[in-house]
Amino acid sequence: MVRHFDEQIRDVTKKIVLMGSLAESMIDLATRILVERDESLAREVYAKEDEVNALQVEIDDEALRLTALHQPVARDVRFLFTATKIVTDLERIADQAKNIVQNASYVLAQPSLKPMVDLPIMAEIAQKMVRDALTAVVNRDVNIAERIIAEESKVDAFRDQVFRTLLTYMVADPGTIQRALSLILISRNIERIGDHATNIAEEAIYIVQGRDVRHAASQAAAAAARNAV
Repeated sequence: MVRHFDEQIRDVTKKIVLMGSLAESMIDLATRILVERDESLAREVYAKEDEVNALQVEIDDEALRLTALHQPVARDVRFLFTATKIVTDLERIADQAKNIVQNASYVLAQPSLKPMVDLPIMAEIAQKMVRDALTAVVNRDVNIAERIIAEESKVDAFRDQVFRTLLTYMVADPGTIQRALSLILISRNIERIGDHATNIAEEAIYIVQGRDVRHAASQAAAAAARNAV
């Protein structure tokens, strides 16, 4: 019975990895649409989103069933509890990739506003964060998870840089506003992908150590402010 339960846990893990792989490929496709100016790739993004949504329902149901049937303890119960949170973040990552595609249609409707440099780099960082977050979950690796949490600031810095650059375009030429706003929204979509990858990394730490690190930075800052008074 224990061996069978372990196999079922592994099956849930495999489905989470598959869901993450689909979401990650959606990010890659959405970025290619922008860089290659090829909207035909959008169909593949939407098809993968359907697969992601189906896997979310499947994993949620399986995690609930295993919890009720086996009443797991310690790390196993933490994994099943967080599995539903992880797949929610993966589904939202897929949503953000779809949003990039939708915003890209406004960008591609007109001539290129600027060389597509910052956003692809930003997307590559966010995509790697998603991949590494899943590795942290599968390998129960706290070190990888903590590195991802630290890297979130890189994505935020790119978002701010993109905003500042595009703001200068809008001020100089009001005719660029629609394209610039769409690119700003895309940078926000990518930033949200980084946020969700960070959430998954935090869940990996909870699985391994039972330690809740959510909002740790803001709590530390608040404590420092109180001590300074």
